[in-house]
Amino acid sequence: MSYPEIVLIRGLPGSGKSTMARQMVGYEHVEADQYLEVDGRYVYDAGKVRAAHDWCVAKAKAALESGRNVVVSNTFARLWEIQRYADLGYPLRVIEATGRWRSVHGVPMHKINAMRARWEALPSNLAATTGSAAAAAETME
Repeated sequence: MSYPEIVLIRGLPGSGKSTMARQMVGYEHVEADQYLEVDGRYVYDAGKVRAAHDWCVAKAKAALESGRNVVVSNTFARLWEIQRYADLGYPLRVIEATGRWRSVHGVPMHKINAMRARWEALPSNLAATTGSAAAAAETME
C-alpha cells in the first residue's frame, strides 16, 4: 500500500519556499501565510501566528488523511516546528530553500538575521535536499 507523502520546505524569508511549493505538481500546498491572508492579501498579525501554524498542521493532516500528498512551506527554523509534521506519521521529506531574494512580505533584515541566528540544523535522520526555486523548477519539469 502506498501512503501519501509530506514535504516540508524550510528556509528564511526570501529563500523561495513558496515558489518551490507552488511548482510541485501532485501536492497540495499549505503554508501558515495562507491563514494570514485577508481578501487575497497577506496581512501579518503577531497575535495570529500560533493559530496560523495550528491551522497549517490541521490542513496538512486532513489532506494526508484523504490520501493527498502535501507540501508545506514555512520557515521551520526550529526542529520542534518540523516535529509537529513528523508526528503525523506519514513519509516525510525536507527541502531547504537557499535562494536569496527580497522577501515578498517585506520582512526586515534584522528579523531575518534573528531567524538565521536561531536556525537549527537538521539531524542526520532528516537529511535535507537543498536548492533554489529555479533549480527545483528544472527538476520538476
